[in-house]
Amino acid sequence: MTGSASKKLSKMEVMLIVSLGVSAGFLVSFIGIAWLWWGNKKRKFIKLKEKYFQENGGLLLQQQLASHGGAVDTTKIFSAEELQEATNNFHESRVLGKGGYGIVYKGILPDNQVIAIKKSKGCVGSQSEQFVNEVIILSQINHRNVVKLLGCCLETEVPILVYEFISHGTLHEHIHKKRSSLSFELRLKIAAEAAGALAHLHSSISTPIIHRDVKAANILLDDKYTTKVSDFGASRLVASGEAGIQTVVLGTVGYLDPEYLHSNQLTEKSDVYSFGVLLAELLTSKVAVSKDEFLASIFVASMEKDCLNQMLDDEIVNEGTIEMVKNVAELARRCLRVKGEERPTMREVAMELEGMIMTKHPWGSADHYFPEETEHLLGSPNTSKDYSVNVDGGGGPGTASGSSMQIDMSMSSYADGR
Repeated sequence: MTGSASKKLSKMEVMLIVSLGVSAGFLVSFIGIAWLWWGNKKRKFIKLKEKYFQENGGLLLQQQLASHGGAVDTTKIFSAEELQEATNNFHESRVLGKGGYGIVYKGILPDNQVIAIKKSKGCVGSQSEQFVNEVIILSQINHRNVVKLLGCCLETEVPILVYEFISHGTLHEHIHKKRSSLSFELRLKIAAEAAGALAHLHSSISTPIIHRDVKAANILLDDKYTTKVSDFGASRLVASGEAGIQTVVLGTVGYLDPEYLHSNQLTEKSDVYSFGVLLAELLTSKVAVSKDEFLASIFVASMEKDCLNQMLDDEIVNEGTIEMVKNVAELARRCLRVKGEERPTMREVAMELEGMIMTKHPWGSADHYFPEETEHLLGSPNTSKDYSVNVDGGGGPGTASGSSMQIDMSMSSYADGR
């Protein structure tokens, strides 16, 4: 009996060993298959990110950066995971604004830095070129009145730009949606800062930049009402000695330079005209286009008929400001001259506005709006390629947008991007 039991026990042990061996084999096989599956999935994910990188203009961006003298050390390349975490996976509660271009989200980084994330609706063809163009342009500018580009993300399905967060909305909102009441003195300060930033772009960097879409919706304000010029997707670099650029007309209806619209010849004076419209908005609190009527035309006509007072915003005009208001109106009229050569330069405009502020506050600094703080992050870039893209406007950091309209070759209107 004892021998028989011993033999049976041995058989059970054999069966157990075999069973354990089979289980271990299955486990090893399962682990191997899982490892292969995970490795294959990881490779596919990497290939997908490489595909998105190319589709989002990554190769073009690398080429442009190389042609401009090297990498942009201060511009961070964010991972998709970082931006998902910063926006709670792009949750609806983080949306700052929507427009034809896409969506702007508010993000919070692990160090509690607040950022604005501009996520395009799509990126094919010319849109990827616009994305690259905006990165190239903003990577060269470090000016206190220009919104700062912090980085970008190229490995997602749509391209993403990351900016500093501007907390107080757009000038368009403050003037037309009555987000807050802006005194004449504050409007003058905002105008002078915006003019100083544009003058800097035109004449104080090695390769001048034409903004190409100056409007109230692209002027952001922080909590101290400091001006931040935004949305450089349509901007152009201008080579030294280049008087004008033959290009597809881009801009916003109501702000477009009529000479540029007629000839397709882009110069710095196109920004000057758009800025003239902006000055008219600041003085009248009227929108640039209303029921097919253009503020610029009505404003100039009212001055010629000596009835400007009927157009001015009563809330900003009083006995103490009327003379300066008239001076600003006269400057706006000069900016709105039909012939570009008859308009002042942006530097002349900025200096004139600064002079008005100094007249009112003589303790102010004449250099206040011309800080020498631009760093040529890309060295001395050459003129960029004419992408001829339809920029679906607006959408500056920390902003929202309205409706948009595009008119190919002759005229383009873009979302009133905050």
